[in-house]
Formats: sequence, C-alpha cells, structure tokens
Amino acid sequence: MTIPEPGPAPAAAETLDSLRERAAQLEQQVRSLSEQSRTQLLMAELKTEAVRAGIVDLDGLRLVDTTTLQVNERGEVTGASALMEHFKRQKPWLFGSASSSPTAAPPPSQPARRKQAVDMSHDEYRAARAALLRRV
Repeated sequence: MTIPEPGPAPAAAETLDSLRERAAQLEQQVRSLSEQSRTQLLMAELKTEAVRAGIVDLDGLRLVDTTTLQVNERGEVTGASALMEHFKRQKPWLFGSASSSPTAAPPPSQPARRKQAVDMSHDEYRAARAALLRRV
C-alpha cells in the first residue's frame, strides 16, 4: 500500500494561480507605463530641439520618424539634434526662415518735454502758474 504524497490544498492552488495571473498583469502594466514614459521623454526632447531649430508649428513633429532615437542608461535621449537637422533639410517649410532685414535699434529715450504756455488752455495755465509760485 502506497501513501499518496501530500500536495497543495485546492484553495492554495487557486490562490497561487490567481497570484501568478496578477503578477503577469502587473508586469504588463509596468511594460506599458515604461513605453509611455519613453514616448513622452522622446517627444519632450524633440519639442525642445524643434524649438531650438526654429520650427513654426509643433504639429509638424508628427511627421518625424523617431525610430532612430535612443535613450541611454542615464535616461538621456541621443540623436535628437541630428534628427531635427535632417528633418529641417527635408521639410524646410516647417521652419522659420532667417530674417534678412537688419534689426533696428529703438530710438534713444528723450526726457518728457514740458508743455509751453502757448499750448495750454486757460485752466492749465492757471494751475501750472500756481504750482510754479508754490515752489518759489
């Protein structure tokens, strides 16, 4: 007569299966969140480089192929500036052109000009005269 090996109780087996299933779901969720954060990091870096390159409309970034971009072990994006330069050569109409007009300097500031007595109304003249006499 052989004695059967004691196995896990049926309830324990169900609990173990549910824990494995939960672990698989959590691993999938971690992968999904990791991919989302990588995509957001790439887009943020592309936006930064696009603004530096003078892009007119950031909606044009939808046309960029981001498969060449890499995220290194420190979490930095490599290749974004080179990709943006290549994109600028391919689609130059998405970027602002350099201005050919010289930048004009604003005129020098001048002190406020006092109003002449001949330019004043009668009431303004009386008020200005009274203020002048108070100072003396």
